[in-house]
Amino acid sequence: MSNQPAVLGSDGVTRPYIGGQALIEGVMMRSPHAFAAVVRRRSGELVVREAPMVDLRRGVWSWPLLRGLAALLEALRLGSRSLRFSAEIYERDLEDEPANASAKKPTSPSLLSLLSLPIIALVTSEPEAPSSAPDSNGGGRSLLSIVSVVFAVGMFVVLPQAFATGTNAVLGLGLDMRDFRFQVLTGCAKVAILIGYMLAIRRMPEIYRVFQYHGAEHKSIYTYEDGQALTVENARGKTTLHPRCGTTFIVMVALVSVAFFTALAPLLPKTGLSPLTENVLFILLKLPFFPLITAVTFELQRLLARYATRGPLRVLLWPGFLVQKITTIEPEDAQLEVALGALAVTLGREHVGAAQAGSDRRYPSYAELVSGAAPAS
Repeated sequence: MSNQPAVLGSDGVTRPYIGGQALIEGVMMRSPHAFAAVVRRRSGELVVREAPMVDLRRGVWSWPLLRGLAALLEALRLGSRSLRFSAEIYERDLEDEPANASAKKPTSPSLLSLLSLPIIALVTSEPEAPSSAPDSNGGGRSLLSIVSVVFAVGMFVVLPQAFATGTNAVLGLGLDMRDFRFQVLTGCAKVAILIGYMLAIRRMPEIYRVFQYHGAEHKSIYTYEDGQALTVENARGKTTLHPRCGTTFIVMVALVSVAFFTALAPLLPKTGLSPLTENVLFILLKLPFFPLITAVTFELQRLLARYATRGPLRVLLWPGFLVQKITTIEPEDAQLEVALGALAVTLGREHVGAAQAGSDRRYPSYAELVSGAAPAS
C-alpha cells in the first residue's frame, strides 16, 4: 500500500494522490502504483509510455525529514527520466522533418535548456512522488546530470554569495560574513537570481511551451481533484497555480535556506584567513546542510498544502504562487488534451492494475486515446 497522502477535493471526497510534471510537448502523470507520459508529435500522433511505480519510502524512509530527502531524489529521477523520453521524441521530429517543409521546423534544444533539465524537472513537478521502475538508459546520461548539478550549485549557491561579497566591497558596507545583514543580502540575491533565471529560460521557445504544459498539468489535476469529468471544457476554467507545485517548493527552499544560514553564520568562528578564503569555506560548509533544508522544506510544504489552501493561512502560499505565474502559462486546448490524456491513462492503470513497462503505444488522436481504442501499429 502506498504511503502517499490522499487528497481531499473541494466536493469533500478523498481521492488517491495524483502528481504530474510538464515535459517537452507532453505531460507525465503519476498515481501511487503507475505513471504515464504522453507526448504529442508534430504529426499530431500521441505517444504513450507507462510503467509501474514502486514506493521506496518504507521503514525509516517514511519518517519525517527522511521522507523529504527520498521524495526529492525520486522526483528528480522520475522527472529527468520522463523529460529525456520527451526530448527523444522531440529530436525524432527534428530528424523526420522534411528540409523543404512549409511548417516551421522545431529548433534544437539549447545548451542552457539541456543543463536546466533537472531544475525544470523540479520546477514543473511536485516533490511528493513515488519512485519508478529502474531506468535502463540512465548510465549514458550521468555526465549531463553531474554537470547540471554543478550548474545549479554555481547558479544558486556560489553566485548569490559572490554577489553579496562584491556588493559589500563595492559599496563599502564593511559587513562581516557572519553578520545577519550579509546573509540577508545573500538571500535577496538568491531569490533575485532564481526569479531572473526563471524569466530567462521562459523566453526559450521550447521552455515556454513546457511552462504551458505545466499550466495544463495543474488544470487537469484540479479537474480530477474536484471530481469533474476529465474534459477540456472542465479543465479550461481551472487555475494554473497549485500549492504542491515544485516551483513553490524551490521558492520555499530558497527562503528557508536564507533563515537557516542567517542563524548559522554568527556561530562560525573567526579563522583569521582572507575574506576570499572564508567565503569559499562557508560555501563548502553550506553544501552538506542542503539535504536538511530540503527535508524541512518538504515537511513545511506538506503542511501548507494541507492546511493553508483556504482561509487566512493562504497568504503563506503567495510567494510560491507569484513565481508560479512565471513557470505556468495558460495552455492551448491541444495541450490540455495531452495532460488530460496522461491523467486518464494513469487513472485507468490505477483502477485496473499497475502498468508493465514495455514498448510505447501510439494513438493518431486524443479522441482515440481516451476512448480506449487499440493503439496505432
